[in-house]
Amino acid sequence: MAIADVSTRSVAELISLAGRTAVVTGGAQGLGRAIARRLAEAGASVLIGDLNGDLARRAADELSQAFGGKAVATAMNVADPTSVAAAAELAAKELGGVDIWVNNAGVYPNIPLLEMTEQVWDQVMAVNLKGVFLGAQEAARRMIAAGRGGVIVNVVSTAGFRGVAPGVSAYVASKHGVRGATRQMALELAPHGVRVLGVAPTFCETEGNMAALAALAERDVGAEIPATLTSLLGRVGVPDDIARVVLFCASDLSIFMTGSTLLADAGETI
Repeated sequence: MAIADVSTRSVAELISLAGRTAVVTGGAQGLGRAIARRLAEAGASVLIGDLNGDLARRAADELSQAFGGKAVATAMNVADPTSVAAAAELAAKELGGVDIWVNNAGVYPNIPLLEMTEQVWDQVMAVNLKGVFLGAQEAARRMIAAGRGGVIVNVVSTAGFRGVAPGVSAYVASKHGVRGATRQMALELAPHGVRVLGVAPTFCETEGNMAALAALAERDVGAEIPATLTSLLGRVGVPDDIARVVLFCASDLSIFMTGSTLLADAGETI
């Protein structure tokens, strides 16, 4: 299945997601909420999946009010295949299908390597890596069955390119895995017209990150996260900095791209 040549389309047509449906995991707050908002603004109908179903519903209601499009929400555990399938089925039933799937949900415990338990390691891998596999697999099956292709966007991290700081060995390992999975998924799904891209944010000011920083400060290790200290572009990132890159990936502006992971890091990894 060949992708379209969109050379004659206007910029407005290329960025528009009108008529498309998107699922955003971990979409009730932080990066996920900003991503869902930009996709909705571009015209997509959006399903927000999150462990916190009530918060997800509030976020979906805000999208509908802000942009007039359709937005629905569901409680969703990305590490549970039954929950992932249920979210995809809800998107198909309420929104008409799945054209865009954003694997954003993740966890970021900070525990020194020698103190980390198998339970914590397994939890990080279940959410950050297995969750990406389950979401991408469910999305791809539906996209292929519908016969119109689609886009899967995996939120990676600068931790998928390098070591970050003491205490995040499981997180770094999981994000290296997501980056590799993105490349392999792109290879296998390209014949079906399904593109797979990664977006790798640096530290951004989200509810979860700020809470994590506060916890680190109590342990007097907060200064060991370099991305919170310097930026070549003069400031720390905010969620919409990442959401705009995801919108680019989800839209036809990036239609000739697959397998890449785009760094949205203010130069952190240079």
